[in-house]
Amino acid sequence: MQTNIGYALKGKRVAVLMTDGVEQVEYTEPRAFLEAQGAIVTLMSPKGRGEQVQGKNHDADGDTFTVEMHVRDAKPGDFDALLLPGGEENPKKLRQSAEAIDFIRQFALEDKPIAAICHGPLALIDAGIAQARHLTSWPESKGELVAAGAEWSDEEVVIDDKLITSRKPADIPAFNDALFKELRIDAQVADMGPSS
Repeated sequence: MQTNIGYALKGKRVAVLMTDGVEQVEYTEPRAFLEAQGAIVTLMSPKGRGEQVQGKNHDADGDTFTVEMHVRDAKPGDFDALLLPGGEENPKKLRQSAEAIDFIRQFALEDKPIAAICHGPLALIDAGIAQARHLTSWPESKGELVAAGAEWSDEEVVIDDKLITSRKPADIPAFNDALFKELRIDAQVADMGPSS
């Protein structure tokens, strides 16, 4: 009986924090991947529940996505991982939201996985997480991250403890895989009870 196929992350809850200008594929592909593994994914934003977030396909408008939770109503303790998609405008707007930055900071303080891609790692600076961490990002973000005290590498995925970063949409498979492995490690630690 193949009960675990596609449900390796059953019961895991992942928060996606984003707003207008998000690079669409950096939200839709990780979300589809996580949900296919049985995770519960919640789109949260500084915008209100039921409002729309405008996605981007590079510079062109993409689809809109319905906010499922306002970030002020979210508690890091209710989630197992945090996903920060990129897009040029999305992190700029998140960095202007004290509630969004506080949520990211609290998530890090609880020592839970945070996965950020493209321009997404820029929000880590404001949350006080980038300093002395090994990161990657969209190359144009390198200067700001290094100025904030991060060590930067041009790699498809960089893992520093529970912090996972990637550069661009082409890195999504490696990014998804790294987040999957981090969530499975947490699941195995939680499941150390008797095996059947």
